Amino acid sequence: MSYEPVVAIAGVTGAVGAEFIATMDRRAFPVRKLKALASARSAGKTIDFRGERIVIEELTEKSFEGVDIALFSAGAGISRKFSPAAVKSGAVVIDNSSAFRMDPNVPLVIPEINANRIREHKGIIAVPNCSAITALVPLWPIHRQNRIKRVILSTYQAASGAGAAAMEELVESTRAYLDGRPFTPKVIPLPYAFNVFSHNTEIDPETGYNGEETKVIKETRKIFEDEQIAIGVTCVRVPVLRAHCEAITFECEKPITEHEVRAILSKAPGVKIVDDRAKNYFPMPIDASGQDDVLVGRIRKDLSDASGHSISMFVSADQLLKGAALNAIQIAELLPQRAMA
Repeated sequence: MSYEPVVAIAGVTGAVGAEFIATMDRRAFPVRKLKALASARSAGKTIDFRGERIVIEELTEKSFEGVDIALFSAGAGISRKFSPAAVKSGAVVIDNSSAFRMDPNVPLVIPEINANRIREHKGIIAVPNCSAITALVPLWPIHRQNRIKRVILSTYQAASGAGAAAMEELVESTRAYLDGRPFTPKVIPLPYAFNVFSHNTEIDPETGYNGEETKVIKETRKIFEDEQIAIGVTCVRVPVLRAHCEAITFECEKPITEHEVRAILSKAPGVKIVDDRAKNYFPMPIDASGQDDVLVGRIRKDLSDASGHSISMFVSADQLLKGAALNAIQIAELLPQRAMA
């Protein structure tokens, strides 16, 4: 980009906010001026950006005057409240929350899949759920060559998906557990240290699916533009600080082999194959953390499907990067250099 936009970050003090800044630096994203926005309790504090101390301002409806791109990662309620003001001021909003994902007038974009939708925006572009991104980046290139009819996946989601406070709570609760001290959780309402539990979003009493699972189902159909794809998903929180994992089994319309899948994924953007059977070395959060790519391994025939149409695999991706900040910055890089200012 030769164009240098004025960029605002709403939620700059959060885990994703910090990754916005780090990702812009690492990718040399051009910024003429940065506005750091957060809640009133953070106003007046400072952050470092490219050798400059930026004073954090309180997020208000007047925060976006002169802003070209507004990156939001402060929760759905904040996005719903302040995004319209940002758009009215002339900014393009790239939103990491769930606020606008299923709005038919808002593009839901993973650049490796549907970057063409960016030009259709009416002021707001939504970043998908991190679990959906992690699964769909490797599934899409397969889907393009041999339509995927059905997906069954289970997620192993890190604390990073619930923000910086949840990451800190996992650390502190683990210390307390090892010390034999009691610990009262404040962020995650269940014991986190050395524990695994159903994702801490609300359960639909009728379907039994939680909010995270419902997001994955709906967002996959929107991004793939395929309302017929069958999806079953179980989302689980695990005591890992950063990077989500997923076990995925998918069924294609035509027979498919593991060798075909490896060949497709070896050329797929945003994918790195980590699949060493001899050493029993496959995608892990410790390797995915800090990486831009989705790591894919354990690629194998689904032995429960004698027809040869199904493959199982295991993936891992950094929720704060490809699952959030990186995906948003990739969208910003592809924004048309229109008269945004």
